[in-house]
Amino acid sequence: MTKTYRIGQIVPSSNTTMETEVPAMLNAHSTLRPNDRFTFHSSRMRMKKVVKEELAAMDAESDRCALELSDARVDVLGYACLVAIMAMGHGYHRESQKRLTERTVDNGATAPVITSAGALVEALKVMKAKKIALVAPYMIPLTKLVMDYIAAEGFEIVDWRALEIPDNLDVGRHDPAKLPGIVASMNYADADVIVLSACVQMPSLPAVSEVEAMTGKPVLTAAIATTYSILTELGLDPVVPGAGALLSGAYAPEKL
Repeated sequence: MTKTYRIGQIVPSSNTTMETEVPAMLNAHSTLRPNDRFTFHSSRMRMKKVVKEELAAMDAESDRCALELSDARVDVLGYACLVAIMAMGHGYHRESQKRLTERTVDNGATAPVITSAGALVEALKVMKAKKIALVAPYMIPLTKLVMDYIAAEGFEIVDWRALEIPDNLDVGRHDPAKLPGIVASMNYADADVIVLSACVQMPSLPAVSEVEAMTGKPVLTAAIATTYSILTELGLDPVVPGAGALLSGAYAPEKL
C-alpha cells in the first residue's frame, strides 16, 4: 500500500543543498520501494556567514521553525545545519532534538526531530567506525570545533581538510567534482570511514561513488547520514541507489 510521508526540514536561510540532496536520495529510494512516497516542507532560519555568532543566533530560531513545520503535521523533522549544533557545545544535538520535539508535542502534532549533527554521529556508530578522515568547508577554527565534537563522541580523526569557505552561499557553490582530488591528497589509509562532507550545504552526492571506488573505503556525508536517520525513524528500509555504503542496504537496522 502506497504511503506518502511529509518530511520537514529546518534550513539555514542561505542553504541551497539540503533541499536538493535529501529529496534526491529519498526520491531515489522510491525507485526501489515504490510504495514509499515523500513530500518536502521547509522553514528557514536566518544565516549568511558561517561564523559562531551567526550560528548561535540562527539556532535560537529553530524552535519557531519546529512549531511552523508541526503546523503542517510533518512525519519527521530534519535540522539541516551540522556546524550550528556542534558550535553549541559537546552533545548539544541531544538537547536540541529533545527540545524541538517538545515544541511539536506542545503544538499537538508530535514529530521526531533529527539533527544532521546527531545523524552523522549515529551513522558512524552504525558503521562501527573508530577512525575517520574528514573534509569540511568551514574555516579552520570551526572545523576544529567540529572535529572536537566528533572526537568527544568517541571517534579518532586521522586526517582532515578545511576548505575555508566563509560565505554559506559559496559553500553551496563548491564543485563536488573537486572532492576526489582533495581526498586523494589525504592520508586516509587507516580510516574506517571517509566523511566526504561534514556539512549538509557542501554538495557531495555526485562524488560519493567515485571516492568509494578510488579509496576502497566507505564514504559518508552529513546529508547521507540525515537521509539514513529519516528513513529509519519512519520505519522504512534505509536503501538508496548510488548514495554510498550506509544506504546500500548493508546497514539495515535488523542486520545490526
